[in-house]
Amino acid sequence: MNGTFLVIATSLFAASALADDALPAAPQPGDCVTFREGGSGWLLKAPTYWLRGVIAGVSRERRMAKVCPRIGKPVSAYTRVDQLRMAAATPCVEHDSEVGEVDVLRLQVSVEAWETPWSYQHGNVGWLFRGQFLEQTLKHGQVIDMDAGWLEPCEAGS
Repeated sequence: MNGTFLVIATSLFAASALADDALPAAPQPGDCVTFREGGSGWLLKAPTYWLRGVIAGVSRERRMAKVCPRIGKPVSAYTRVDQLRMAAATPCVEHDSEVGEVDVLRLQVSVEAWETPWSYQHGNVGWLFRGQFLEQTLKHGQVIDMDAGWLEPCEAGS
């Protein structure tokens, strides 16, 4: 990843929402995108949960990147409140010397399909849980504003 700025999604989950084939520099309305969590492990892979949608809009913003919250426990022990706190801090940086304004690419994603865990036994509680993305209940056609760095391209209907 370029620069010193962090995308919180990469540090929150053992399996990052970012993929090696991250979104191209200029995503367009109508492009299919996926947000993924889970899938970690070498022998026994954790389930992968996901949200898929179509880009309904693209916007660029300037945001203040502050120092990331220090939760003080491993990611696997994060509560729902901890997850929400980390998501709200995005974008953030590791050190005080890196604090400053950054350009952020935001995508408005029209939700098409999803698979979320329904209990704590299904895996670590991430941003997808019990039919929700963070605090938003998922509904077909609902538009969710997301950071482009959290998403990867997909084929529509896949």
